[in-house]
Amino acid sequence: MGCLENDGGSPEILTIPPAVRHIVTIPYADLLVPKYSELRSRLLPLASRMAALSEESKMSLVDPASRFSFGWSHGNEMLRSGQPDVYKGSFYANPIVDVPTTDEALIERYPSYCRQNIWPREDLPELEPAFKELGRLMLDVGLLLAHHCSKFVSARKPDYEEGKLVRMLKSSKCHKGRLLHYFPASNRDTEEWEKGLASWCGWHFDHGSLTGLTRATYMKGKDQVPNPDPQSGLYIRDRLGTITKAVFAEDDIAYQMGEATEFHSGGLFRATLHCVQAARGEAAVGVDRNTFALFMQPQWDEPLILPEGHCDRTESHEVVNFGDFTNDRLNKYYGS
Repeated sequence: MGCLENDGGSPEILTIPPAVRHIVTIPYADLLVPKYSELRSRLLPLASRMAALSEESKMSLVDPASRFSFGWSHGNEMLRSGQPDVYKGSFYANPIVDVPTTDEALIERYPSYCRQNIWPREDLPELEPAFKELGRLMLDVGLLLAHHCSKFVSARKPDYEEGKLVRMLKSSKCHKGRLLHYFPASNRDTEEWEKGLASWCGWHFDHGSLTGLTRATYMKGKDQVPNPDPQSGLYIRDRLGTITKAVFAEDDIAYQMGEATEFHSGGLFRATLHCVQAARGEAAVGVDRNTFALFMQPQWDEPLILPEGHCDRTESHEVVNFGDFTNDRLNKYYGS
C-alpha cells in the first residue's frame, strides 16, 4: 500500500512489493493535485444525508439486477457468519461514465459494470457532482501511481507489457466509487464488537487493480467529531501475517493493491488483505462513520491469468476475463 500525502505526516502503511519494505509517500505538491481536501469535505457528509433519506427514496435507488453494485445497498452483503451486513450502507456509482455500454448482451453478462448509474437527482442533487469530481481526481492520482507500479514490474519482468497497468486503467469503463456510511453504534453493538477485530468489515481482498481510500470522518448528529476509538479503522495483514493499523492523515489518499494487479504482475505485487475494526466503548455510541473508496479496475474483457486455487477453479494458470472473475467474487458476497 502506498500513501499520497498533502502536508507532512508519517503514514504507517506497509508497502507490498517484496523488494520494498518502507512506506512510499509522495507529497501532493509534487503531483500538482488541487482541491482534494475541499472535495473530500464536500462528499463525505453526504453519506449521512443519503442514509437519512426516506425508505421510499432509498428503495428507488436500489438495483438488485446489478448485484447491488449501482445505487443504494444496505443489508445485502453477507458477513462470514452468514448474517446480512446491516452495520453499513453504501452508494455505488461509476464516477467516470454514466452509461458504460448499450450492448444488451454485455449488460446481461456483466451487470455489476455495464448497467448505468442511478442518481438521487431530486432528493440529494449535490451528490452526483461531488461524487464524480472526487472520484475523477482520485483516478487521476491513481494513474500516476500505476505508472510507477508498471515501471517496477517492467524492470523485473522483461516480457511484461510496458505501461500495462496505466493502459488498462486509462481505457476502462469499470471504475466504481463507493460512498460508505457506517451506522451509529448502540451499547449492544459495541459489546458484540469486543469479540473480534473485523467487526465493521471482515477480512478480504479487493478484486480490482488499485483501491483509493479517503480517511474517514465521524459524525454525532450533525456535528463532526474525532474518532471515538483510536484503535478503530482500517487494518491490513502482510504476506508474513503481520497485522498493522493503516494510519494516514486527513488530507492523504491511500492506495492499496487488488487481486487483478497481483495477477497481472505475476505476483510481484500482492493484493492487500484488510478489514475494518469498529469503534468500541461508550464514546462510540451514537457516532457514525463516513468514507469513500474508488475501485480502479480493468475493462470487463481484460484477460487475467489466475494462479491455482482462486475462484474455486482447480486448474493452475487458467485464463479468465475480469468480468467473469468479478462474477465469481460477487457470488461469495451475495450468493449465486
